[in-house]
Amino acid sequence: MERVTIFDTSLRDGEQSPGIALNVTEKLEIAHQLARLGVDVIEAGFPAASPGDFEGVRAIAEQVRGASVAALCRTREDDVERAWDAIKPAERPRLHTFISTSPIHREKKLRMTTEQVLAETARAVAQASAFTDDVEFSAEDATRTELAFLVEVFAAAIENGATTINVPDTVGFVMPAEFVEILDALRERVPGADRVVWSVHCHNDLGLATANSLAAVRAGARQVEVCVNGIGERAGNAALEEVVMALRTHSPTLGYETGIDTREITRTSRLVSMLSGYPVQRNKSVVGANAFSHESGIHQHGVLMERTTYEIMNPEDVGLTGSTIVLGKHSGRHAFVDAVTKLGYGGDEAAVERAFVRFKDLADRKAAVTDNDLVALVTEEASQAPSGGGVWAFEGLDVAHTTDTPPTATVRLSRDGATVAETATGDGMIDAACNAVAAAVGVVARLLSFQVAAVDEGSDAMGDVSVAVEVGGERVVARGVSVDVVEASARAFLNAVNKVVGGTAVAHRTDKP
Repeated sequence: MERVTIFDTSLRDGEQSPGIALNVTEKLEIAHQLARLGVDVIEAGFPAASPGDFEGVRAIAEQVRGASVAALCRTREDDVERAWDAIKPAERPRLHTFISTSPIHREKKLRMTTEQVLAETARAVAQASAFTDDVEFSAEDATRTELAFLVEVFAAAIENGATTINVPDTVGFVMPAEFVEILDALRERVPGADRVVWSVHCHNDLGLATANSLAAVRAGARQVEVCVNGIGERAGNAALEEVVMALRTHSPTLGYETGIDTREITRTSRLVSMLSGYPVQRNKSVVGANAFSHESGIHQHGVLMERTTYEIMNPEDVGLTGSTIVLGKHSGRHAFVDAVTKLGYGGDEAAVERAFVRFKDLADRKAAVTDNDLVALVTEEASQAPSGGGVWAFEGLDVAHTTDTPPTATVRLSRDGATVAETATGDGMIDAACNAVAAAVGVVARLLSFQVAAVDEGSDAMGDVSVAVEVGGERVVARGVSVDVVEASARAFLNAVNKVVGGTAVAHRTDKP
């Protein structure tokens, strides 16, 4: 078996998905789970993009162990220095520098000549190599770059110390057979090609990201850059779960393996979905709700007779055990903490304590509390702004509405021991609840987007609400969970407001690679 390195960029390229803006706590939670999953490299962010990005990368570098931590930087001198300042505390730091190489990018975006691009490449890689011996270089829009020039660029990068050469299909343009031809030519013609790891970074604009990534592996690439749930710019990136499970399922014929603990895939998928606010489509491969479901009578009969008639993977192999943690209203704190710790969510003691209080209330309102419910509670609490500094706590919500009267909501919030109650109306119950929260806090806030999904099955399932809110000119994303969707919406709206008043908001980046 040959080892394929899994480079996860969910916290960098994935976070560049429209509407995703993770705070430092959320990034750390995901990074720790990626380490448990067994990814080889975590691309923690783009430190030069914003102070929030720098802080997130620095926190991951300081606290996450078991994986290399990479920071992205343009070939600008100050970008490289900023990236190194962020990741130098890491156990195994990697600098990942890039520059665009295709004609359209050179002429329309960079306004640089080929000579200037070559010079920038050599200088930046040499600068990065002076900081660390783990340097990755990417030629942005490589698949639309002239092959002869691409050879020159990669040769310059290798000569100046690059140890990983990445060939991105930045706009998802190339076809699998063409990608193989490009990689074959590069590995044959680039001087020093045998001294570096060849990597690919595929986007999904034509739905070919996974196919292109797998074709590249067969053509000699030994690192694949992926995102959990396939999130990322535009149509997204190659999905980690798809690439990993394809390599695993076909390992007898392909002969490749990864270091991924596949039993952590479903948990990782759910965590990223909950914290990013991006729901996973039901028919998504590997991690979708329908991935191991069978509706057709013929299929059901086949699976009952022999599972492998219609299932090419074991659900258990990706962490779908179907188990339910048996906790109820009589369960104590010890049992609750033990349960969430086994699920891998026991790191933030304050968040766990807040989640326990929420759990006791949930157990009075819901017949069966599942592991998904526990994960939803803990991840929502972990994503909140820390207490103090003007942060508000949700205490309660009263709503009233008939077909003949306008919806009315009264919300009760507390801060520093004082409770405030405000009543507001709206176009619907959710609008009224959000207006009441804004009135109680005393801010002008506008709901920009709203998504709701069920945490589990059944009519008593908790609602998981994700919102994007504009507060004081800042656009922030937050989530809330409850068995009542209106309450979940109010909690999500308050969590968004708290990110601003508590100073933990991450500004939505406009300067993205």
